[in-house]
Amino acid sequence: MTQNERRIYLIRELLSEEKQYQDMKIPADEQQQKRLLRALFNIRIPKSVSLDFLEVQNQYLQEELRQKGITDVADLTPVQDGIYLWQGDITTLRCGAIVNAANSQMLGCFCPNHGCIDNAIHTYAGVQLRAACAELMAQQGHEERTGAAKITPAFNLPCEYVIHTVGPVVTGRLTVRDKELLASCYRSCLELADQNGIRSIAFCCISTGEFHFPNERAAQIAVNTVKEYKERTHSEIEVIFNVFKDYDLQIYRNIFR
Repeated sequence: MTQNERRIYLIRELLSEEKQYQDMKIPADEQQQKRLLRALFNIRIPKSVSLDFLEVQNQYLQEELRQKGITDVADLTPVQDGIYLWQGDITTLRCGAIVNAANSQMLGCFCPNHGCIDNAIHTYAGVQLRAACAELMAQQGHEERTGAAKITPAFNLPCEYVIHTVGPVVTGRLTVRDKELLASCYRSCLELADQNGIRSIAFCCISTGEFHFPNERAAQIAVNTVKEYKERTHSEIEVIFNVFKDYDLQIYRNIFR
C-alpha cells in the first residue's frame, strides 16, 4: 500500500465502526483526509481492533513519523549536566520516555483535532495507547489522582515509554496546593522512570495551557523539582525540558542563564 492507500483504508475502517458515519464521504484533499483520520482516532473509544487494521495503522503512523523527522536525545546539547532544553514536537523525540499531560480519566483527549499534547500523543501512538490506558484504569477502578503517574508502552512513537501524569487545574489565584501538586507530578514521573530503568525522560509543560497554570511559575517549579530530585537520589537520568512555543522557550532560557 502507498501512504495514501493506507490513510483511505484506515478512514474507511474507522467510519464503518459507527453506524452514523458509514455514509460519510471521504474528502479528496490530502490535508482534509488527515484531519478526518485524526478526528476518528480521537473519538474512538478503547475497544478491540483487527490485526490487519493494526498492521496498516502502524505502517501509516511510522511513515508519518519518518516524514516529520526524528530527533534523538543523543544529538542534543545539555544546558546543564544531565539536563536539556529542546523546542519541538515531543511525538518525534527518541528517548527513554516522554511525559503526557493527561486528564483524570487517563484515556486521552476525545476532542477531534484538539491542539493539546494529550491529543497528539494518543494520535501518533495509535489506538493501542488508549486501550492500554483503559486497561490500567479498569484495574485501578477510579480516576487518576492529581500528581501521580502511570507508565505505558509508546507503541508507534519513537520513545520507549509514555509516562502519564495529571497536573493541577488552576482556577482563580494560584495556591500553595497547586504548586505542591505540580511538583508531585515531576517527582512521580522521575520515580516511575527510575523504577523502570529509563535513562532519559522528556517533560512537556505540565498544567500550562488548558489547565491554566502560569507558565513562568510552572517552569520554575519544574526545574527546581528535577534538580532537587537528582541531588537527593543521585539519579543519573537525563531530563529534557520540551517546549513547543517560543514564549516557553524564552522562559526556560532565562531560568538556565
